[in-house]
Amino acid sequence: MAGPSACEFPPPRSLNVSALYDLKVRIEDKIKADGLDAAKMRGQIGLRTGRILALITPGTADDPVAVAKLKQAAKDLLNLN
Repeated sequence: MAGPSACEFPPPRSLNVSALYDLKVRIEDKIKADGLDAAKMRGQIGLRTGRILALITPGTADDPVAVAKLKQAAKDLLNLN
């Protein structure tokens, strides 16, 4: 059969992700590793930072203020450095 089939996935996008997204992934990994209530922790982080973690994607632009707030919340709530 010539050409791509309908079930093929598109090629991956660039592996360059924002620092904000990288921090989000680290936070979610820490929540899972510590066996914490994910909804509760994400909610507490969202209240402290003014950002909903689920809306931070690999393409989310870095904002130094948002990164600083997320780092501080991760440190305070999860002891994540």
